[in-house]
Amino acid sequence: MTTVTSPLAGRAIGLAAVPDPVFSGVMVGPGTAVDPVREPSVAVAPVDGIVVSLHAHAFVVVDGEGHGVLTHLGIDTVQLNGQGFELLAAKGDTVRRGDPIVRWNPVEVEAVGKSPVCPVVALEATPDALADVAEGVDVPSGGTLFTWR
Repeated sequence: MTTVTSPLAGRAIGLAAVPDPVFSGVMVGPGTAVDPVREPSVAVAPVDGIVVSLHAHAFVVVDGEGHGVLTHLGIDTVQLNGQGFELLAAKGDTVRRGDPIVRWNPVEVEAVGKSPVCPVVALEATPDALADVAEGVDVPSGGTLFTWR
């Protein structure tokens, strides 16, 4: 079983509340979303594993059980072309839960009209594979978001 922790501090709001039909419709996969605190912050690894995909606005860490967890920093933030994001890790890095991956500022994302909400998704998982999914609660960075069986 994999415990997936929050890559940042904020409020777990669930995928249905994400202002993007691809995420809210669970097309990418099940999980939850975090509405981040409005201050410059560092998004951290939600599991121990290997960074298999890394962009300024999103990253995927795959753990030892082959579970890939996508963290997407904001909605439509790919359109910012990396502006306001600083990579702190590299693709292929082995990371531990809580290791810094990307520095960003949700306030700047909002200032350019984008949502700072961050989906945290279990890739290639079925909804019934997840338990104890956080929704409607405040979570610290590193707080449990869900477990994946």
